[in-house]
Amino acid sequence: MSYLKIGVVGIPGRWSTEALADAVAARTGFRLVVEMGLVTLDLQRGAILYRGMDLAGLDGLIVKTVSETNSSAVLDRLQILRFATARGVKVWSDPEALVRLIDRLASTVTLAGAGIPLPPTRVTEDPEVALDTAEEFGTALIKPLVSSHNRQREEINGASLRAVTRIAGTAANHPIMFVQKKLALPERKLNLSFLDGDFLGCYSCDASVVSSDAELPSQGIFEPHEPSPDQVELARRAQAPFGLTFATVEIAQLAGETLVLDVSPFDSFRALTECCGVDISARLADHVLSRLPG
Repeated sequence: MSYLKIGVVGIPGRWSTEALADAVAARTGFRLVVEMGLVTLDLQRGAILYRGMDLAGLDGLIVKTVSETNSSAVLDRLQILRFATARGVKVWSDPEALVRLIDRLASTVTLAGAGIPLPPTRVTEDPEVALDTAEEFGTALIKPLVSSHNRQREEINGASLRAVTRIAGTAANHPIMFVQKKLALPERKLNLSFLDGDFLGCYSCDASVVSSDAELPSQGIFEPHEPSPDQVELARRAQAPFGLTFATVEIAQLAGETLVLDVSPFDSFRALTECCGVDISARLADHVLSRLPG
């Protein structure tokens, strides 16, 4: 047994967080779940305080998730984890990589620049362009610039008389508008998971399911799926530019084309474990330990 001190950043009581903390504890004898909302950054002392402990004294941190809901607080909490790396704490995934992914505009530009097929998307600060885009798309989704797994989005019917008012209201609160065509998704979408770029497994789910539902028992919601080699390669290419330790890529087949809908570092471990028989908590704990001395 190793005697390294590795904390798990997550949400106490959540299946994935507790499973990962258990896997780390089984290998190190040390168990700590860090809830980022209770962390204090003391820049004068150079301390990262959590329940009386300075996290800068840990050997490492594994980031399962940093918030119950995705908001600007996610980016702020990741900055605190960046400071942990500056203090010499190893963090998986790298907070800077997580910041690039959680920023929706940055991640979308990265994916588009890598030639990854995405839903039709336009980014603008001009309400008239946003309205014209909604009319062209038929129905458009205006999404927040912090990735939210399709929460907090505004659905705009381009032909609606209310479209002008709704876009103006959105622009007043979020000047840079991320406008994406609402797609008629197939009944099932695919989630392909990777550890340090290596393909782990794939499960399918109803197109209406969001990632947080993967914390639920998988039976009846998620099903194991054998993706094609082309689908695995596309998903691998989609997660590669971000340099994540763990990533799940969501894809769907539309009109003969496979599109990438999302790349997430925070998807639940439960569906992957129960559907695909991949003990990702153990695999991730072993991966991290192999990269630490002692």
